[in-house]
Amino acid sequence: MKGQTLFRDTIFALSSGGLPSGVAVVRLSGPQSRDAVHRLAGTLPPPRELRHARLRDAAGEAVDTGLVVFFPGPASFTGEDCAEFHIHGGRAVVGRLLSVLSASPGLRQAEAGEFTRRALAYGKIDLPGAEALADLIEADTEAQRRFALANANGRHQHLYEGWRERILAARALIEAELDFADEDDVPGAMSDTVWPDMTALAEEIEAHVAGYRQAEIIREGFRVAIIGAPNSGKSSLLNALARRDVAIVSDEPGTTRDLVTVELDLDGMKVIVTDTAGIREGAGAVEREGIRRSRAAARDADCVIVLVEAGSTMSVPADVPVDAWWIASKADLVEPGDRKKSGAGLWLSVRSGEGVALLLDRLGAAARASAGPRGALVPFTVRQVEELARGAAALRMAATGTAGLEIRAEELRVAGHALGRTLGTMDVEEILGAIFSRFCIGK
Repeated sequence: MKGQTLFRDTIFALSSGGLPSGVAVVRLSGPQSRDAVHRLAGTLPPPRELRHARLRDAAGEAVDTGLVVFFPGPASFTGEDCAEFHIHGGRAVVGRLLSVLSASPGLRQAEAGEFTRRALAYGKIDLPGAEALADLIEADTEAQRRFALANANGRHQHLYEGWRERILAARALIEAELDFADEDDVPGAMSDTVWPDMTALAEEIEAHVAGYRQAEIIREGFRVAIIGAPNSGKSSLLNALARRDVAIVSDEPGTTRDLVTVELDLDGMKVIVTDTAGIREGAGAVEREGIRRSRAAARDADCVIVLVEAGSTMSVPADVPVDAWWIASKADLVEPGDRKKSGAGLWLSVRSGEGVALLLDRLGAAARASAGPRGALVPFTVRQVEELARGAAALRMAATGTAGLEIRAEELRVAGHALGRTLGTMDVEEILGAIFSRFCIGK
């Protein structure tokens, strides 16, 4: 790649995951990629064509045989000259190749996320796209995978750039009124047309930010808290939902004194279910702390299951939400005719399995509903939310403030700056390290 000047060194790393493996991929990016391929393979293959080659070190000793591919910049992932060695995935083989590359002039081991960071520097990807790529790498569920892919397609960049252009146009009008108010070709009171649009833009951004909770549920999980009296069957229910023993089950009251959590994948949605300490009066100091944590878990949950043993009653804390799910446990001990007297929305028996599958279906449906419609365009990182909220607040100050026109023009500048930081087009160096530290070394 002629004229590449952003980075003088060439980076390399294992990009294919843990070893041993059937095939290992070692990636290079930078001005020395072309020479490195020629030295090891003895020839440079045609661009973007896999060629079989015997790789040798500087002394001519064989390292391995494998496939080599070369991507000349700027038509590459990073925008620089790139190359890949596809070799056998043994630890000794990969270790030897990395050692040979380390000994080559101008080459060094890549840092976490450095390939993607170079792609950002060369304009091959925008900052929201880089964050979406990090989410894709970390995705554990099908919903997380779909969400990350949807966010990586440039829709956020298009939306945020449009908002920023509206702010820049408003700034131009306001500053023209400030700087050239005595000129005949600059109409007066331009702000009368600017401020209504800025108010509308602030509302658009605020509505967009409000959708972050949907992204949070997809990325972090739909949180479910199981509360109830001691021995109501909470731990048994958690074990039944997890299909393994994750919580201790005992007839002794107060066995569960801390939160026990399990993660479920329900139809592609991440659902986090928490077993809590039984809520009762007269508990000891340690058990009281467990009860306090139970109530805190219920307050923070997206869904609260109140588990009541069949035939008993429970005094529920006042802070339990009104839309909590009331479920009766130990259904195998109750005659079907007596169930009608209960106000429970569902009857369960972990011994017979009755109701467990239905509860899982309902939890999966609730999680999907809370995540919103598939493909919804919402901010998906806290960083984006903070920058967008800062921009909306500045727009509000500019549009509705009573300060002079100079101060309100400055608020517009702050709003535009926040949108620029959201896109990664200005003054974001201090946050790049935090973002790319999430990546693996070879990405």
